[in-house]
Amino acid sequence: MGEEEVKVLGVWGSPFSTRVEIALKLKGIPYDSIEEEDLHGNKSELLLKSNPVHKKIPVFFHAGKPIAESLVIIEYIDETWKANPILPHDPYQRALARFWAKFVDEQCMPAIGKVFYGDDKAVKEAHDCLKILENELEGKRLFGGETIGLVDIAASFIGYWMGLLQEVGAVKLLTNEKYPKLCKWSEEFVSIVKEYLPPRDRLLPHIKARFEAIHASK
Repeated sequence: MGEEEVKVLGVWGSPFSTRVEIALKLKGIPYDSIEEEDLHGNKSELLLKSNPVHKKIPVFFHAGKPIAESLVIIEYIDETWKANPILPHDPYQRALARFWAKFVDEQCMPAIGKVFYGDDKAVKEAHDCLKILENELEGKRLFGGETIGLVDIAASFIGYWMGLLQEVGAVKLLTNEKYPKLCKWSEEFVSIVKEYLPPRDRLLPHIKARFEAIHASK
């Protein structure tokens, strides 16, 4: 790799890989994508070597050095390239952004994931998470205020992938009746980063096939 070369090892259609790509594109940083072909079988030597602890994508390479975990990568990107900041400058606001991003990652996404995998017991937990996010949007256009921030990027699964999952037959968690602010945020978020997201016409059949395979095996 060149001295300042930027690469992203990921999987097409993954919300976690897309997080990193959104951050890079918002900042106008050119990068190359490396596709990890098989996450469920033979993981590549590059993935195992560059992320030996979790053995997961994405992995970000800058000047030949690997960094793992999407939220950690986004903070690195934000600290390295100062233009178009993703985290607030104020230390308190930065801490809040980290808190909410962690809440999305550690509580919301696992609960929502369990529901879509067919665990009806997780429905209440998922709704509790969505209600908290709905309240956090009070008086805000985006979680980051007027511009896309760390929490918006962290919640991109809720903003984009969740609607597609619901469309293919998954449990309807996010509805305008229950969560009008969150639905409005979703529309706003997607309108801003649409060109950075996996195209809907390609992603929808991909999600449908995966959803049907999961539920056929039950």
